[in-house]
Amino acid sequence: MDSETMIRPRGLPLLLLTILLASIDPAKNTSNVLRPFKSVEFSDANMRQCLWFAMEEYNKESKDEYIFLSSQILQAQLQLTDRMEYMIETEVARTNCTKPYSNNEICVIQENTNLEKKMNCIFLVGALPWNGDFLMLMKDCSEI
Repeated sequence: MDSETMIRPRGLPLLLLTILLASIDPAKNTSNVLRPFKSVEFSDANMRQCLWFAMEEYNKESKDEYIFLSSQILQAQLQLTDRMEYMIETEVARTNCTKPYSNNEICVIQENTNLEKKMNCIFLVGALPWNGDFLMLMKDCSEI
């Protein structure tokens, strides 16, 4: 399934959030936009790296004892400034893996248990992926 068929009709809230981000603090938005936000495929390698980074940051900041993973990408967009800026809307869900997480573990999303928990998150990640540089510019999550 391509990204166009997977996108839920939630583009308007994401667009409004983008406009708000640009208008909240102009001093922090000093980069010139070379190309405004445009949808990207969910298979885009750089977007995937940014999502991985966003989930790592989410789990570091989360007070939950369990690891959360992206369970479904809802929308992904790219804007070009002095870096690549990915706006990613995703559903994240609690897994059976506890912190600290080991890369050797296979984490399964909690479903139909009292531990089930899902969040809808919008991440804005700035990246220079060829340098391995990633920066969380914005994170907004709400429980589903």
